Parts: sequence; structure tokens; C-alpha cells
Amino acid sequence: MSNPLSHITVLDLSRVLAGPWASQILADLGANVIKIERPGAGDDTRAWGPPFLQNEQGEDTRESGYYLIANRGKKSISVDIKTAEGQEIIKTIAKQADVVLENFKVGTLEKLGLGYEDLQRINPRLIYCSITGFGQSGPRKSQPAYDFMIQAMGGIMSVTGEADHKPGGGPQKIGIPLIDLITGVYASSAILSALVHRNETGRGEYIDMAMLDVQVSLLANQAMNYLLTDQIPIRRGNNHPNIQPQRVYTCKNGQIILAVGSDAQFAKLCLILGCPDMAESEKFKTNAARVVNLAELDNFLDQALAKQDKATLLSALEQAGVPSGPINNIAEVFDDPQVKHRGLLKKFPHPLREDIPQVVNPFRFRHSALKLDLPPPLLGQHNTEILSALGYSDSDISRLKEHSII
Repeated sequence: MSNPLSHITVLDLSRVLAGPWASQILADLGANVIKIERPGAGDDTRAWGPPFLQNEQGEDTRESGYYLIANRGKKSISVDIKTAEGQEIIKTIAKQADVVLENFKVGTLEKLGLGYEDLQRINPRLIYCSITGFGQSGPRKSQPAYDFMIQAMGGIMSVTGEADHKPGGGPQKIGIPLIDLITGVYASSAILSALVHRNETGRGEYIDMAMLDVQVSLLANQAMNYLLTDQIPIRRGNNHPNIQPQRVYTCKNGQIILAVGSDAQFAKLCLILGCPDMAESEKFKTNAARVVNLAELDNFLDQALAKQDKATLLSALEQAGVPSGPINNIAEVFDDPQVKHRGLLKKFPHPLREDIPQVVNPFRFRHSALKLDLPPPLLGQHNTEILSALGYSDSDISRLKEHSII
């Protein structure tokens, strides 16, 4: 089967995570992604270890786990974009590219003659996507940003973590760099939308993607709760503010989660627990009533579930269609039969060892295939291949190396 984006070339000037995550999605869809890196150093995340990939001799390499999660399927060329010859290489690639992706500070590439207006003049069909912490406009546009900082500023830490009055209470960041990752997903969606629009109009596009914008949009129901009531949402630990029962519960030999989303599901839960009358009580019959009477509901469920065997209860809940599950650690996730069946873990051959693990893209098409054949590249691995294709001679390439331009 063909790859959906096999006809698309992406000039990837981004580094760290949000931009590379977006370009990895495009690479998985079949795009030819050319990753530009600093000579001698490369993407910042190459140094973000340990852990680092180990070679066949068990020695650490320069390939960090952080770098390996976001750069599959790309070709790496090292270019010093601060030099005139380096800038010329970028412009030459841009002439043939469909997409440019970058996450430099606002104004940086414009000073180097590589901004949207510069590249759009030589390729009017170009889709140019800029990812920054705060966007291309506004009082914070020049400030640097990282995921942790945006989680704090964007409100998600105010509703994540145990309630302040409980042990361990206080703001918590999410355990993965979620805003970076979702910004990458939004960026790839915007790029795909711009490509579709270009097919209709022939015009390129400029995309201004800001991490803070993404974070605010992700406040979702918590934002609407505030906007409808003027009441500021608080941290509730694992309790859901609108749907009950939904949190972590302790059985006699372990913990589970319940995510009951309807009155019918609640009735089935009560039947399994041997308390069918609870589902008919005016205090618990509807979700709205359960939210209002949550303290009493929690007390009932804590006592009832403390008597239950974890595995037996989960089996009964699954058969009854009541959303529930174990709280898996990462090892247990990859040992889950469903995860194995869906093929989310794949081994890739790599220049430094026989193979490396990769958690693959969740897209599944019936009539198209993902392109999953290239591991994250070594720094400058494809210098000669890419420059030769652009018309540079062997002597040109040798001279560029000698002058540390590549």
C-alpha cells in the first residue's frame, strides 16, 4: 500500500520536541523529512540523557532516549545556518519543499533571511509552520518556553494533583511533556489542512502555532465549568468534576479505576457489588445527584470495593460493560495483549546496533500504510546523499565539511 504523504517534502528546522513530534508524524505518513541540525551538536535533545542508546559493545552512544522518541523516519543533514553558504543550502531545499517547520525564537530566522517572507518569495506554494511558546504576537512573544512552564502558566497544573487539604496536595505537572506533544499533533493537523487548501487554491500558508494557545484550548470542560459559573476549578486528585463515580478505588488486593459514564453503567456497578437498591436511590439515581452527594457515594464505594478481589471484580465489570481497569506501570502497558495486538512496539534496524525499539504511530488506515522503515538518524548521516541530490559535487561537499558549514 502507498503512504499518504509520499509526494510531500518537509524541511524540518525544528528541534527539541514539539516540532520534531510534528515532523515525525508527517514522516510516518510517508513524507520525505529533511532534518536540519547544528554541525557538531545537533538537536538539543541528543544530549538529554541518560538513558542513551547503547551500541553492540554495551557502550553509551550520543543518541539519547529523548532524541530517539521524536525523530524516526527522517534524514539528517548538518548545516550552519548562520553562514551564507548554509543559508543557501536551506533556500535550495526550500525551493523543492512543500513544508517548512521551525521553532526558533520569534524573529531569528527573519534575521538570517530564512523567514516566511524570504522563502515564500522563492516558493509561493510553501506551507511554513512556526512553533513557539507564545506565538508571533503579544507581550510574551519573545519569551522562551518549555513544557513545564506552559503547564504552569496555562492552568493545567491548577487542576492536576491531589486536593490541597489532603496529604500530598498541591499542583502537579503531567508525567509526560504533554503540551509539547499535543502542540506537535496540532501543528501536523494544521499543516495537513494547509496542504489540502493548497490543492484547491495553489497558495501556500503561514501557520503560527503557540504552546500556550494549545494549553488553554486543552482546558476543555474545566474551562467551560469556570466560564459558566465564575467558580475557579480546583485540584480534585483523581476525582472527576462532572462525572461520578470516577477515580481510583482500593480493592482488598490492589487498586483499580472506575470511569462510570452513565446511569445505566452505575446500575450495573451496584448490581455487581450486591447493592442494586443504591441505583434506585434519589441520591444516586442520576449523575447530577451523584455529583451533589459525592461524599456519601465515595464512602459507600470505598467500603464496598475494599471487600472485592481485584481480578474478579475487573472481570465482572468488563463483562457487564462498566468502564474500569487496572493501573498499569509502563512495563505492564507493553505486556498488555491489546497493546501487543495493535503492534504499538516495533524494532528498527540502526547504524549503531542491530535494532532499537520504537513506539509507533497510532494511525491505522485500511487502504494506506505508514512508512516505518527509517530509524532516528545519526547527526549529519545524510549530508552527502542530500547535497548530492541538490547538485553539489564531491569537492563542494568536502569544502563545506572543511569549513564546518556542514
